Amino acid sequence: MNTVPYTSFRSPHARSRQLALAVLLGLGLHAAASADGSTAAIVAAAPSPVAAVAPAAAPVQLAAIDPRWSASFEAFAAADQRQAPQAGGVVFVGSSSIRLWNDLETSFSGQPVVIKRGFGGSQLLDCVKLVDRLVLPYQPRQVVVYAGENDLSEGATPQQVAERFAAFVQAVKAALPEARIAFVSIKPSPSRAGMMAAVKETNALIQAYSTTEPQLDFIDIFSAMLDAQGQPRPELFLGDRLHLNADGYAIWQRIIAQHIKG
Repeated sequence: MNTVPYTSFRSPHARSRQLALAVLLGLGLHAAASADGSTAAIVAAAPSPVAAVAPAAAPVQLAAIDPRWSASFEAFAAADQRQAPQAGGVVFVGSSSIRLWNDLETSFSGQPVVIKRGFGGSQLLDCVKLVDRLVLPYQPRQVVVYAGENDLSEGATPQQVAERFAAFVQAVKAALPEARIAFVSIKPSPSRAGMMAAVKETNALIQAYSTTEPQLDFIDIFSAMLDAQGQPRPELFLGDRLHLNADGYAIWQRIIAQHIKG
């Protein structure tokens, strides 16, 4: 389990919430998506942690795809049809920061199989709903997730985003109990400076959760994207002050590469 100290994000109140969440999740909390798009925390009744991640006996019907992402998922299917990726690779999933990483598949030269499955404008909640399309078919040994920023922008609380990540983890583990899952911290986008406090709290909650299970990892790219005054570095972003430029992705590649397991 590799984590980078994130203590600068923690107020006494935030730390209390982190510890409470970590304890609950460590006991087998499952975050299930409800009809209104929120999540509800449910502590598993079974005392054995193995029971919480056992593969489901019956096949799960694939979730419907939102029309906004039809083109992206059609492209994924076409790529898979041309050449089905080998099992045991690394899958990157998430929002436009993954989708727009043009050289992602070649940025990690030591990895024979790197699969990019980013779809722009998506939330972490969407990754949960579509995990059976985004991750499970590829049987990866490691999943790298960048999502949650859009959730916050659309009104989700840090606690809700942390619960959504927990739901994603449990969905992956149910089918792939040996897979490692790494969360890339939410970046400090200059165009969303008003969300900075929520971004810090969300990152701290998910880092705390990531210490509860040995297969989880937290990747801190947030800190490297701040200047000496603790403000976002605009030179790492495109003109929209939201999406990364080549320099921003270079930082991501350098940091994430340290967490990719061979």
